Amino acid sequence: MRCLITCLLIFTSSTLYAQQGVLAGKVISGGSSLAYASVSLQGTTYGTTTDGNGAYKLARIKPGDYVAVFSSIGYFSQHIKVHITADTLVQNAELKEGSSKLNEVVITGVSRATELRSNPVPIAVLTKKDIEQNVNSNIIEAITKGVPGVTAVTTGPNISKPFIRGLGYNRVLTLYDGIRQEGQQWGDEHGIEVDQYGMARAEVIKGPASLTYGSDALAGVINLIPYIPAGENGRLNGDVTTEYHTNNGLIASSLGLAYKQNDWKYAFRATGKTAHNYHNQVDGYVYNTAYQEYIFSGMARVDKQWGYSQFSAAAYNNKQEIPDGSRDSLSRRFTVQVAEGDRDDIKNRPFVPNEWLTSYGMTPLHQHIQHYRIYNKTEVKVGGGIFDAALGWQQSIRREYNHPTQPQQAGLYVTLNTINYDFRFSPQIWHGWETSFGVNGIYQNNTSKNATDFPIPDYNLFDIGGFAFAKKKFGKVDVSGGIRYDTRHINWNDFYVGPNPANGFEQKVGADDPAGNLQFPSFSHNYYGISGSLGLTYNVSERVLLKANIARGYRAPNITEIGSNGLDPGAHIVYLGNRNFNPEFSLQEDVGFIAYLKDADLALEVFNNNIDNYIYQSRLDDENGNPVIIVPGNTTYQYQQSKARLYGAEFTFNVHPQATNWFELSNSLAYVIGLNKNEKLIEQSNGAAKYLPFIPPFHWQSDVKFKLNGSYGLFSKLWLRTGIDLFAAQNRYYALNDTETPTPGYTLVHAGVGASIKRKSGKPICDLFIQGDNLFDVAYQSNLNRLKYFEYYNASPNGRSGIYNMGRNVSFKVVFTL
Repeated sequence: MRCLITCLLIFTSSTLYAQQGVLAGKVISGGSSLAYASVSLQGTTYGTTTDGNGAYKLARIKPGDYVAVFSSIGYFSQHIKVHITADTLVQNAELKEGSSKLNEVVITGVSRATELRSNPVPIAVLTKKDIEQNVNSNIIEAITKGVPGVTAVTTGPNISKPFIRGLGYNRVLTLYDGIRQEGQQWGDEHGIEVDQYGMARAEVIKGPASLTYGSDALAGVINLIPYIPAGENGRLNGDVTTEYHTNNGLIASSLGLAYKQNDWKYAFRATGKTAHNYHNQVDGYVYNTAYQEYIFSGMARVDKQWGYSQFSAAAYNNKQEIPDGSRDSLSRRFTVQVAEGDRDDIKNRPFVPNEWLTSYGMTPLHQHIQHYRIYNKTEVKVGGGIFDAALGWQQSIRREYNHPTQPQQAGLYVTLNTINYDFRFSPQIWHGWETSFGVNGIYQNNTSKNATDFPIPDYNLFDIGGFAFAKKKFGKVDVSGGIRYDTRHINWNDFYVGPNPANGFEQKVGADDPAGNLQFPSFSHNYYGISGSLGLTYNVSERVLLKANIARGYRAPNITEIGSNGLDPGAHIVYLGNRNFNPEFSLQEDVGFIAYLKDADLALEVFNNNIDNYIYQSRLDDENGNPVIIVPGNTTYQYQQSKARLYGAEFTFNVHPQATNWFELSNSLAYVIGLNKNEKLIEQSNGAAKYLPFIPPFHWQSDVKFKLNGSYGLFSKLWLRTGIDLFAAQNRYYALNDTETPTPGYTLVHAGVGASIKRKSGKPICDLFIQGDNLFDVAYQSNLNRLKYFEYYNASPNGRSGIYNMGRNVSFKVVFTL
């Protein structure tokens, strides 16, 4: 491995200083050593972390005056001016515990790692601690609970698609360790293929981030940063997490191991999850919502004075059952599909046996998602600048089994291969100007295999974009901005479908097959766009900021929007695309006020977003107002395009009195309105098309937390938390052709308790968490729950339609430290 990395590094260090200095010391908090704190020289490439004893050392520093920044999650950062000579300078630092994140360093949104306070773009940070202190079925659910303005479209408890301020699907770019995650994002019915237990933190950009990342970042970016257990040199260490959920019987275990030997670090993680059908008081157990998930990942990294190089790989395997909502009209018991075509009477299927509802086995009707990832990230210090390179390969295999008479025959079977590339150079800071230049993009190839349904064609995609970024501080004002140009080429050949005598369904055939039908005529098109941003941060004081940013975003249409023409079995939807669609362009203005005070902090973020060529789904009706049925038992949706506007705000107010540091009160509000600006369609529909689909309602979240300081025998860091989630009724919805329906409001109550267990020596053993969601077992439907529309009858005896969200769920979780 070392030889391989050495061969890949095309770099020879030729810049040597005649005199080099050393900065060393120790970081403490409350008289104790602070391990794994960050130490860096502001505006330079010099940086490190403290060891297990809180000690650090920065060597080979060019003599001069610098500002040393000491920071750690959950502590106030400290800035100390230092004068480096050819000798060793000892500089210690003491950090005070606190909740401020203003000085926290983030890596998402700009080319250099930067402090959150100086970035005018709205960015939220969710730490591993934040993630652990919630009941989560997946990492996206954890983010929706911790970041105001982020929601998710769901199809069951393990399938969540992130939305930021009312925009989702390919408008939200998901990154894994800075590498864009590429699966079949065009569908509703599978989630993000990452390990929720392997995350160190999540960084969320709210708003267009096309400047740095290109197409598909119109709504924002979610960067999931893997967790690497830290430890002493030459000693194997890690963690073990085990978890159980009462509602769907979720059983999960995750093992993370790490080893450090001088400049080398190695990490490995294995995670397994299995769950049966979830339960609520209206539907009982919701048939076909069980799942199984297994993930393996590994990393090898070398850190040198010239920089670092890291190789990582991951394998994701998920089997997820596919609900269809079929049930008996009177008893409302779920039924099982056992026949197909004309022999299948949807309203007269047999009942689901009771023993199936709590079984951990997979039913014949399920989807199978496999995702493989290999990538390298290398950073090289070039003089006073930094060169970053990232290369990756991903393969996403998606199979959906929807034939009960032939359970081994996949209805949908597609394989997507993606090559990621990203090259960036940040020159030495010149007269206070920080600049960065880069080029990045992807190459993709998607192929249908042995399937019977073909909602999208086989296609090739090449995407490339270049950008320039600059930032400078003028007294109390930080100014940053940049510009980018993108181009994307997508093409496919004629795609023919014909009968398959072997199974009685359809198959992909050649153009010379006499029985073949042309389902996807050939297509070739170039999309291009210019994006950019300009923003400033005014530092009223060390803890009070004003921010403003304006950004132009760009997104090329995705494959279903321009090319779909067929059934997606897992969504139970026939999609019809439009190859004449134009790219989306947005212009968003953000204004923010942030104050981290002694006993409280508050933040207000207001945004306005105007989008040209906005693409959305609309249910298709015929001229008589009846739903168009192309495939029996499945709805037909056609993509539309128009102008749109979204505007709203997020507000957080947290109280953490220093005099009573055992008490914390957290509150957040999020509100967004999405308007369809197609005036002609609004008039024709008598206002039914006034609003955009998939817009979340007003959401208020409030939590109170009590912390018991000190130790109680083996227990320490005891805490108790309780709170509410209030979702208002959503009466602003896309009502044309009953694409959406109104959603009543609801309030959910949650609570949790946790503690750490340590040995007498003070060494940690484990962390314990007992947490509950929806404690009063409220029957509710989220307006972003796709299962809400899985209904075969116009009326039901109990007045309830569709499938409801999960009922009461209590989680028991233990995290052992190895």
